[in-house]
Amino acid sequence: MPERPDISTTVLLLHDGLASLLQNLRDDGYLLVGPTVRDGAIVYDQLRGIEDLPAGVGDEQAPGHYRLRPRADQALFGYAVGPQSYKREFFPPSIRLFQLRRGANGPVLMSEPPVERKIALIGSRSCELQAIAVQDRVFVAGQHVDADYASRRRGVFVVAVHCGEPGGTCFCASMGTGPRASGGFDLALTELLSGGPHRFVVEVGSEAGADLLARVEHAPASEADLAAASAVTAAAIANMGRHMDTRDIKSLFYANQEHPRWAQVAERCLGCTNCTLVCPTCFCSTTVDTTDLAGETATRERRWDSCFTLDHSYVHGGSVRPSLRARYRQWLTHKLASWIDQYGTSGCVGCGRCITWCPVGIDITEEAAALRADAPPA
Repeated sequence: MPERPDISTTVLLLHDGLASLLQNLRDDGYLLVGPTVRDGAIVYDQLRGIEDLPAGVGDEQAPGHYRLRPRADQALFGYAVGPQSYKREFFPPSIRLFQLRRGANGPVLMSEPPVERKIALIGSRSCELQAIAVQDRVFVAGQHVDADYASRRRGVFVVAVHCGEPGGTCFCASMGTGPRASGGFDLALTELLSGGPHRFVVEVGSEAGADLLARVEHAPASEADLAAASAVTAAAIANMGRHMDTRDIKSLFYANQEHPRWAQVAERCLGCTNCTLVCPTCFCSTTVDTTDLAGETATRERRWDSCFTLDHSYVHGGSVRPSLRARYRQWLTHKLASWIDQYGTSGCVGCGRCITWCPVGIDITEEAAALRADAPPA
């Protein structure tokens, strides 16, 4: 058997070693969820193994633009993040909260059981892990714990990837959320494609990760491999598609609630909710009650919603935010300012999805820069 590595050590896996690692996770009962190609995009879905990863597939991203493109190599993680995030694994688009059934002595409450599963996230980027940490603060770190979210978060094994391929809309380096994962993983890979065979430098982040590697053929990482791995993330920082100046950003937004830029961006915004749906940290939801035709059961569901929908801020008499100007301002100010007051961190991890998947190409880094351009000098 291979030697069991210590936590924080690095080892080297070849392509076949990664295939064996994924197979061992499956043998241990884990459902593998990771990147694969479907419908012209790289999405997160159930994987059978290494054969389902997007080998030789890259992407190009710009405001309102996403296309897959073939690569000249067989990189498994040679792309930036796609339209989906791992948010849907812990905060699903729709869940049943409870059901009431007519009983002989009155309504009977049928509570939903906790989710029991073992799931392994494959290929998680640093921005994804930071987004999960943000949602953890929202759903489980406060006084009121969301039971469904908590049950889905238990028993998760994370195989992260230190990013080497930022997209044209990425700005994680600005937000301090990447491209190198700093924690939240059991194993973290850096994919190396030159200077030797297709291989992965693997950082051990937990006892569970060390235990798994003890069953997979691996070798010590050489100094050359470690240097090459560092160069991968250094190049990613140098090639970021976007930048956001975060200096005193909370005060910047609070001081510009009536800035004319909000009206200008509202002229372009469609209110389509794409930005909030693709965002890995947004957590707006609504509840929907339904009854069957016989009147025997009533069901309450929680579904994703968006602060861009008119009804989301509805109170008796109408919506608090009837205009797109008000709704866009609410979203971006919450994301980059009031979230810091609520949860001690920004609600943006710099993944760039909201820019890529906005049909009219609204760029939040551009909007923040426009506010700062008119701010008085400090």
